[in-house]
Amino acid sequence: MAPPAALLALSFCLSVSDGSILVPLRLFSGNFTFSSAVGLVALRQVALTADGSGLSLASDPTGTVNFLDMVNNLKGDSGRGYYIELSIGTPGQKGALFVKDAARQAAVLDVRGWMLPLGPWLCMSSEGLPHMHSHDVDGSSCSMLSWLTVPSELQMNILVDTGSSNFAVAAAPHPFITHFFNTALSSSSYQYTGQGVAVRYTQGNWNGELGMDLVSIPEGPNGTFPINIAAILSSEGFFLPDINWQGILGLAYPLLARPDPSVTPFFDSLVQQLGIPDIFSLQMCGAGLSASSTVDAAGGSLIMGGTESTLYTGPVWYTPIVEEWYYQVEVLKLEVGNQNLELDCKEYNTDKAIVDSGTTLLRLPVNVFNALVTAITRSSLIQEFSSGFWDGTKLACWMKGETPWRFFPKLSLYLRATNSSQSFRLTILPQLYIQQITDVDGTLDCFRFGVSSSVNGLVIGATVMEGFYVVFDRAQRRLGFALSNCAVSAGLPLSEIAGPFSAADVASNCSGGVRNEPVLWVISYALIAVCALVLIVLLLLLVVPCRRRNSFGEITDESSLVRHRIK
Repeated sequence: MAPPAALLALSFCLSVSDGSILVPLRLFSGNFTFSSAVGLVALRQVALTADGSGLSLASDPTGTVNFLDMVNNLKGDSGRGYYIELSIGTPGQKGALFVKDAARQAAVLDVRGWMLPLGPWLCMSSEGLPHMHSHDVDGSSCSMLSWLTVPSELQMNILVDTGSSNFAVAAAPHPFITHFFNTALSSSSYQYTGQGVAVRYTQGNWNGELGMDLVSIPEGPNGTFPINIAAILSSEGFFLPDINWQGILGLAYPLLARPDPSVTPFFDSLVQQLGIPDIFSLQMCGAGLSASSTVDAAGGSLIMGGTESTLYTGPVWYTPIVEEWYYQVEVLKLEVGNQNLELDCKEYNTDKAIVDSGTTLLRLPVNVFNALVTAITRSSLIQEFSSGFWDGTKLACWMKGETPWRFFPKLSLYLRATNSSQSFRLTILPQLYIQQITDVDGTLDCFRFGVSSSVNGLVIGATVMEGFYVVFDRAQRRLGFALSNCAVSAGLPLSEIAGPFSAADVASNCSGGVRNEPVLWVISYALIAVCALVLIVLLLLLVVPCRRRNSFGEITDESSLVRHRIK
């Protein structure tokens, strides 16, 4: 069938091969990484079970810890991560709304529901209430106009990110977000620490100030507690068009916190203040859903303090946490179908291999990625695929009703088990990595490749995590994987887990090339000290008669030794 004429009008470059149509990816960047008082729901009492793991389960009838209220506390922002609702400040704000009136006049709405225009039309009455007028008048004679009001409770949605450690929220208007945390307007408990903070991610960066305020989680542990908050005042490439979140919740270790590890991360504060176990678990339910779907929105659960057995099936398989900065693991091998890529295991762990909910795709070191694409191309029923599909610049489209997944093989990652002589296998079906993104003219369904190349190591992102229930057992320094009960399509599972397998055929340590950030800091400080000594020598040479002068290079913030590279 010939492609619809509407496609030509949109200037899409089409090429047909084995029933597929390749469409240049124009609306999607191909790179996704990759914030009133709150009435908390009364907690039902749930037991700490004696199942040998010391974990709490919501399915038990008695006790002191509730996980049931945490189930389904996440929502998915298609292709841009999963977020949770938080309440910040005293009284608790759920955001200050950034709006525009009918004349498209930019305005800010404070938590009381008043629209405060950003222009010469604002004045205050003697009662301290804001007024808007249509011409310059004395502040004592402001004329009242009609006011725009909205519901008093505005959500502050925060992206859940296990690949960073700062809790940061938008604290200034931005064209891509609907509301922001106003530190000065209504939170009497916000305290500025006097420190600036900046964080750079694989995609995007932000700058702001470090402060502290009270935070509560409507669908989380009961209570209100002081938390370090980075107020985002400016950003570049961080907030994306049409996103539904206004901040980021870094759940990694203090070593990644900025401006330095003395900033206690969010979850560490919960563990210290509430006495909950040092463990959280994550279910991300977006498997098989189209990013353009408004009917079946992605969701999930962030269980803080333990695991919830109703969210997964079968046993939990654990792998050691290699280093406590990111959640770094050890990948032993990768298979396409039943074909081992036959790479040295150190290739998979080049730089690092981490589990990161804030990264949308499965990201592989360049050599591994190239070997993977070659193996998929060799085993796929589609032999002549455009390279643009693999590198993320083009979508592959099929006629509606056709399912492309049968053309592609399963992908499997092997992780080292807690018994270092063994491994276990995580397998994802094509529905997880050949991802439906949009449709064209109502006749084509278009898909992207959910794997990308990386120069910063291997990242197990949402492409894989959506198939599993992931347990971040920090107390025992291990990560657990079980089959997620929401990773199903038409009643069939989209992921598999199996083991144990012998790890005798791989090296005893596949992470030998890991960069240790504290060591880099020591090296950086040592180099700075050397430069300081050289500078002193230069100053002495300036005052001592000498005709010879040497020039020395300097370390800048772009040096690989001191750059704050988060992902």
